[in-house]
Amino acid sequence: MDKLKSMQSFVRLAELGSFTRVAEERNSSKSLISKEITMLENDLGVRLLHRSTRNLHLTLEGESYLARCKDILSQLESADAEVQGRHNLVKGRLKINAPMSLGLTDLSRLFADFITEYPEIELDLHLGDEKVDLVEQGFDLGFRVSSQTLDSAYVGKPLYQFNYHICVAKSYLAKHGPINHISQLSEHNCFNYSYRLGKGIWPLENGVQVSGNIRVNNTNFLMESIKRGLGIALIPEFVCREHLEQGEVVTILADVKRPKLTLYALYPSRLHVPPKLRICIEFFQRWFEQQYNNDSKL
Repeated sequence: MDKLKSMQSFVRLAELGSFTRVAEERNSSKSLISKEITMLENDLGVRLLHRSTRNLHLTLEGESYLARCKDILSQLESADAEVQGRHNLVKGRLKINAPMSLGLTDLSRLFADFITEYPEIELDLHLGDEKVDLVEQGFDLGFRVSSQTLDSAYVGKPLYQFNYHICVAKSYLAKHGPINHISQLSEHNCFNYSYRLGKGIWPLENGVQVSGNIRVNNTNFLMESIKRGLGIALIPEFVCREHLEQGEVVTILADVKRPKLTLYALYPSRLHVPPKLRICIEFFQRWFEQQYNNDSKL
């Protein structure tokens, strides 16, 4: 038995939850992967998995062994890095979860540059604003944008800070009049992003209660309604930047106090972080600093 190979198969099986998916990834057969796991269990003298026709569940021993296997494989990768060099190390599959709007704007360009620099990376990118468990769903890395300190079991590496903009079309202002004070917002049609904490309260000054006829879980969607002069919304810089530059919308109440949005790279553990992941995060941070050399830089 190749124990190291069996440990690698066990880790991927725990992450993917399917013998078939591991076999496809390894260009192997389902029966061979199953045989590797059985031989590993026999060698250890314990059951690592509960198998059913549809699901796989780790035993208590399996959960403990999984953590140790990940540590061992990470240390092995680190040892390889010392003799192979950094660039040769950044290869293989990288599964990442990121917010939808950020993925459709800045991250689309970031990852194009990243793949150009490291063409041996197999990028598996999942976009969505809903909260996900990175470990449970097998993600190597997650991007999160928050105006508050993250209360998370993960390690959060700050990459960059963005501004909020109160965006509105000139046509809306022409129809409804100028807005010179935040107290006036309660009189206007203010759209809401449904995943924002506080729901109908915008984080301006000490908090401003607003209401409107659109509430949606995607800020790109809101931008289209703003451009048509239908209302106002509090939009992250990475979503509205191009629209502001092209004059499709304008920003109002620019002097009003508002929080910064910090972009974090999240990963499960500070111990034995794979060199591939460390190098990737360093690349991401440099990319944002080089792209936006302004006062928002961390």
